[in-house]
Amino acid sequence: MGVGRQSALENKHITQPDPKGFQVRIVRNKKEYSRYFAHQQWGGRKRALNGARNWRDQMLVSLGSVQKYLPEKRIIGSKKTTGVRGVSRSVQFDRRRDTYYLVYSVHWRKQGKPHTKSFHVGRLDKVDADQEFHAFRTAVRFRQEYELSVAEDLPFYPEKFKSWRDNRLYET
Repeated sequence: MGVGRQSALENKHITQPDPKGFQVRIVRNKKEYSRYFAHQQWGGRKRALNGARNWRDQMLVSLGSVQKYLPEKRIIGSKKTTGVRGVSRSVQFDRRRDTYYLVYSVHWRKQGKPHTKSFHVGRLDKVDADQEFHAFRTAVRFRQEYELSVAEDLPFYPEKFKSWRDNRLYET
């Protein structure tokens, strides 16, 4: 049974096995990741579907396959690691501490000069899926606001994102 009139890409990995909830199933390297979202437990059909989509998106980020399935993303060439124009994901090595860090970077221009805003998620061995997904969505929101300001010929204020770790600047 389907999950409504949404696009197939938006509901990838989500099914409705019975009228009481949604099931998310993702298989990677012969390992299954799944979760059931009951309408009653989530306070209704719409909230259960949103919960299922958010959990699916977080899992896809943590599994490293986000570019194919997040509907709001534009997929461009294979050189971009996130599938979003101007947003990249990288692992950086700090020689002083002998450790790896996960970073999302947004590339943009101000008065014709290239700039980069980095969202440091944390040490690669200690980052969880929620932290990574928060950084990813914040980076995407940063880029969207930049593109909107360019399209509308408005000033762009990147300072809004200074306290990004404490504030969810995107719609949940």
